[in-house]
Amino acid sequence: MRALRILLIVVVILGGLFVVADRLAVNFVESEAADELRTTENLASTPDVSINGFPFLTQLAGGELDDVEVGIRDYEAATGNGTETIRIDDLRADLQGVEFSGGLGSATAARATGTATIAYDELMKATKSEATQIAPGITAKVVGLSDGGDGKIKVSLAATVLGIELPEPVDVLSSVRVEDDDVEVVADGLPEIEGRQLAESRIRAITDFQQRIDELPGGIRLDKVEAAKDGVEITVRGSDLRLAG
Repeated sequence: MRALRILLIVVVILGGLFVVADRLAVNFVESEAADELRTTENLASTPDVSINGFPFLTQLAGGELDDVEVGIRDYEAATGNGTETIRIDDLRADLQGVEFSGGLGSATAARATGTATIAYDELMKATKSEATQIAPGITAKVVGLSDGGDGKIKVSLAATVLGIELPEPVDVLSSVRVEDDDVEVVADGLPEIEGRQLAESRIRAITDFQQRIDELPGGIRLDKVEAAKDGVEITVRGSDLRLAG
């Protein structure tokens, strides 16, 4: 009995040491992976990287991690014109089947899903900044975007009639959708200004707009988008993603 107790104590101690070693190893690799991702994607700050699953050391020995969560704040995404960017407040991705060989510098993920949030003031960059004539004596421009409820965006227009600006903005409820690499905002209906019907093509030249978002980390792509309280929430996904190297 005494020998059995000693054996059990040794097993418990070794098990505890293994757990400690496993957690130390995963913390070290998470830090290294975050630094590698920051360098590869030229990020302004170090991202959050969490490697899930236990034990970690057996995953490391096999060269494949089951599940890795990545969080990037204030990511500057390309907009397709080569100069301007749009800020993504919070980009999060859940990566499955992350394989690596020869170190973290050559990591790939079999698939990924995630979310991205773009504030309304950032999305405003895609609208026209100058007032546009939409009818004889009437000009308008977008002055604000906000949550319109039920997944809609409220587009607020400042209008001027015969040189006099209307005291209240004209609001238009719009749908938002993803088309390839673009977030598109399309008015559900056309407003009247001072009781006047407006030419559809002219008013839509102001109310409808699109924002291209590409070159996301690892090659993930836009999937779906919905209007929310503080901005648009985008679902992203991808497969066979190259994370580094």
